[in-house]
Amino acid sequence: MMLGIRMLGIHQADAGMPDTGIYFQWGDFLIQFGNLVVIATMVVLFILALVIPFPHGRKRK
Repeated sequence: MMLGIRMLGIHQADAGMPDTGIYFQWGDFLIQFGNLVVIATMVVLFILALVIPFPHGRKRK
């Protein structure tokens, strides 16, 4: 798997990409730092949507 990542980095550098990015790996799980930030932000917003109550409108009679 690491050979594929190295090859990907070489291809990106040849294509004029300035940087291949920062990757985190836990066992078989590999994720780019930017994607990890987006996923963490979405999880935090989801939790806030569950915790923050909806505003109460006018009560029906």
